[in-house]
Amino acid sequence: MNETSAERLRILKARAVALAREPEKSKAEEDRIEIVEFLLADERYAIESHYIGEVYPLKNLTPLPCTPPFVLGIINMRGKILSVIDLRTFFDLPNRGLSDLNKVIVLHDDAMEFGVLADAIIAARWLPRCALLPSLPTLSGIRAEYLMGITEERLVVLDGGKILSDKGIVVHEEV
Repeated sequence: MNETSAERLRILKARAVALAREPEKSKAEEDRIEIVEFLLADERYAIESHYIGEVYPLKNLTPLPCTPPFVLGIINMRGKILSVIDLRTFFDLPNRGLSDLNKVIVLHDDAMEFGVLADAIIAARWLPRCALLPSLPTLSGIRAEYLMGITEERLVVLDGGKILSDKGIVVHEEV
C-alpha cells in the first residue's frame, strides 16, 4: 500500500468514527419537551409525546354499562380492545357530543394503556420547558392535579404520567 492509499484509509476511518458517535445534545435540546397539542371543549391542551402511542380516529365506539360517566366505552383498534376516556367529563368541561372528527389519543406506559378523546389534533411540536408556567389561580379542581404547566398562549400541558397512574381512572366492578 502506498503512502497516499494509507492516508486515505486513515481519513476514511477517522470520518467513520466521527459519524458513528452519538450527537451531543445541546442545552437547548435538553430543556424542551415534545408535545401533541389538541382541542378539548374549545380549549388547547397538550400531553408529552413520550406517553402517546398513536392517534386513532374514533369509530365503532361501544358504550359500557355500569361505568363512570367519564368512560365513553371501548373501541377495537386493529384487534386490540381499548377503553376510551372523555377528559371533558373527567375535568367537568362543556360537552359538545361526538362527531366524525373526534380522535382518540392512545396513552400508554409500562402498566396501563387507554385512549382519551380529543375534539381535534392541532400539532406535534417541541416546547421549551422554560415556557411552562405554574398553574393559574382560576384553574382549580381536578385539572390542576394533572397539570404539568401552562404556556403564555394558554396551552394547558397535562402530565401524562399522572393521568396513567391515577387509580381513580381504573374501573373495578365487583360482583
